[in-house]
Amino acid sequence: MPRWKALPDGLDPQLREFNEQLRRLVDRGGLSVATVAERTGYSRPSWERYLNGRLLAPKGAAVALAEVVGVDPAHVTTMWELAERAWSRSQPRHDVTMEAARISKARAALGEFGPPPRTTATGEPAPRNGPSSPTGRAAVAPGGAGPAGVAPTVPPGGGPGPAAPESAGAGRRGRRTTMFLAGLVGVLVLIAVVFTLAPGDNDKHGDGARGGASAASPTATAAAPADLPAGVKCSGAACTGRDAEAMGCSGDLVTTTATATVGTVLVEVRYSRTCGAAWGRVTRAAPGDEVTVTVGKHRETGTVDTAGDSIAYTPMLAVSNPSQATVCATLTSGPKGCAVR
Repeated sequence: MPRWKALPDGLDPQLREFNEQLRRLVDRGGLSVATVAERTGYSRPSWERYLNGRLLAPKGAAVALAEVVGVDPAHVTTMWELAERAWSRSQPRHDVTMEAARISKARAALGEFGPPPRTTATGEPAPRNGPSSPTGRAAVAPGGAGPAGVAPTVPPGGGPGPAAPESAGAGRRGRRTTMFLAGLVGVLVLIAVVFTLAPGDNDKHGDGARGGASAASPTATAAAPADLPAGVKCSGAACTGRDAEAMGCSGDLVTTTATATVGTVLVEVRYSRTCGAAWGRVTRAAPGDEVTVTVGKHRETGTVDTAGDSIAYTPMLAVSNPSQATVCATLTSGPKGCAVR
């Protein structure tokens, strides 16, 4: 039984090549997906999506994998940049497909109300049944009589007779028109809500619309949103001092926004826009090496404290923009350096 599943049909050639390269790196190291997740700091479900071509691996994940298997990260970065451009090109087509699906659903919903009632050239409801003249009205005998050959019925006292069937039909059509318009308004409101709340696809780069909005509040102390993705347990100030993995802020929700190399240690600024928080990470580190993340006057620290371990993280700090965070490493061998966006 083959180890890897077939990549999705129609996958861009550059994306396919990049995913095959990642698989070769995993095979080269003789690693399981669980081991890759443990050594790179990205979750196992995330790596399964990356390696099966369902999601583009973040640059930081690809670099971390290269380091684990002893490959020059520069080569992997080059392949990632080509794949990232291919992935970005594929997003507009995906957006158009999703939009077309939403429009089709809206049209189907509107069709349930049926077509609007027919009207005459003068705007009056067109008659449904009964004999009619070329003008659309029942034939009337000269002298104001009823339909030809039928004398009009006049109640005692000369008052008006019962309402004509056409008037009753018009009333029914009026009610149907009102119901149709009410339904139409409801569907349009639903469509507006869907377009307002629909999240952007694979928003990996830049701050996006939400990032721009959060930049207006540099202290990032706003309350956590009421609706967070499944598995995410905090946002903004509520994430300060918490572990990113435990709070669901890592995996697909994290990007590396700045890097630096101190000796042989890779220093990274890790940022989750969904959680509104940043933290620090070091890889290829030695026991006793320390990593800190600083945002204004606030600081969190992590240390490699297990023999044989080479990765350490700091707890999170709330930020409205990853450029607010500075991550530094202090090595037991003496060097010190920082990654700043």
